[in-house]
Amino acid sequence: MKKKTIIGITMGDPAGIGVEIILSMFNRRKSTANFLPLVFGSAAVFDATARHLAVPNPFHVLSDIKKLSRQSDTPCLLDLKNIVPSDFSPGEISPATGRASVEYVLQAIEAALQNKIDAVVTAPIHKEAIHLAGFSFAGHTELFAEKTGTRDFAMMLIGGPIRVILVTTHLALKEVPHTLTTEKIVKKIVLARQAMLDLGFHSPRIAVAALNPHAGEHGLFGEEEERVILPAVEQARKKGIHVTGPLPPDTVFHQAYHGRFHAVVSMYHDQGLIPLKMIAFEKGVNVTLGLPIIRTSVDHGTAFDIAGQGKADPASLEEAVAVAQQLISVRQAKEGTP
Repeated sequence: MKKKTIIGITMGDPAGIGVEIILSMFNRRKSTANFLPLVFGSAAVFDATARHLAVPNPFHVLSDIKKLSRQSDTPCLLDLKNIVPSDFSPGEISPATGRASVEYVLQAIEAALQNKIDAVVTAPIHKEAIHLAGFSFAGHTELFAEKTGTRDFAMMLIGGPIRVILVTTHLALKEVPHTLTTEKIVKKIVLARQAMLDLGFHSPRIAVAALNPHAGEHGLFGEEEERVILPAVEQARKKGIHVTGPLPPDTVFHQAYHGRFHAVVSMYHDQGLIPLKMIAFEKGVNVTLGLPIIRTSVDHGTAFDIAGQGKADPASLEEAVAVAQQLISVRQAKEGTP
């Protein structure tokens, strides 16, 4: 019997919508015959949430990951027993939920590094809650990079046919021009190309967005294009990468949408995410590039305003699982793994 791939799914902040979307996804999913899900979370919280929402709880609970079998036909939950429903209230920020959410991620990273699971898919955590719990990192991406010893990494957001790699992320707009360097942009272009290869594109075409309107108009609207971005594009070309730019931001995403480019390297957060969320708000996926393990995530937050109400849409989680499966499949094909 062929062994299934195992996708680890972290529960996210217990006070958010993570538990709801995981339950919803597996209750409406016809089959997991092509992979085995392993949720890292709290069995008590899943039980309570399933009762509250009057939905089945489909998980087989494990106390030890060593008891997991790749031949299993039942979704599994590794119970960390680190929080119970009486420890928190849905929709409220607390250090207890922040600490629990980080523990799920740490356990999943360790399992992936030890090849016990083939990918990690993360439900949302809350930055303020994890800071209250004593953790200083900015979010999931930085935690994964630190724990895997990764220096060069990036966020890639996928929405429909658009794939965006961000040079800068959560940064005030006025700081972006001072933060951009040719070296940083080259690294993101290299990561973008590798990401497209990992997704199965054999000859990736990468676009680089300009920072200023009309790509600076030869210095009329800014000097970053000629001074910083164009040299990065030229250096990347010398590495054999098929890259074009800097291109005007108001047209490059239209071109990517219609297939001219496989990915767009964007200079700042909203430049890349506004067009992506316009076309795929419910189904966006976040992928961390540069890691030695596969990590995808939902492209939304904890949604505390609707937590516990059964309104949360699992579409982004379903897409994150699908992208993880695609990345696993391509990696196994390259490695010759059955």
